Amino acid sequence: MKKLCSATNLMEAQIMLDLLGHANIAARLFNEHAQGGLGDIPFTHAYPEVWVVRDSDFERGLAIIREFEKTPVENRVVFCRACGEENPRNFQLCWQCGAGLEIALSNAGYR
Repeated sequence: MKKLCSATNLMEAQIMLDLLGHANIAARLFNEHAQGGLGDIPFTHAYPEVWVVRDSDFERGLAIIREFEKTPVENRVVFCRACGEENPRNFQLCWQCGAGLEIALSNAGYR
């Protein structure tokens, strides 16, 4: 088992695990609960860590993580036409009601 990377938060670590899983790379998350120890341990020791199970998957996993890290952060929003809720522009479904947002995107309902 090899450490692939440290994530800045649990959400980011889970996205990385999902990406690796979609590529059939077995991976584990460590330090999942370490943030509760902040103050007692250095903050750098509390970051969630993503490890690949098979050393042979390390290079392929690293390429996937590097590609993920190059993804630009999307700050614009769209408003759901069904319920009016604000959603991040990269969402496909409204988080509130589950309606499709592609219609709002095609009609430039974003800022």
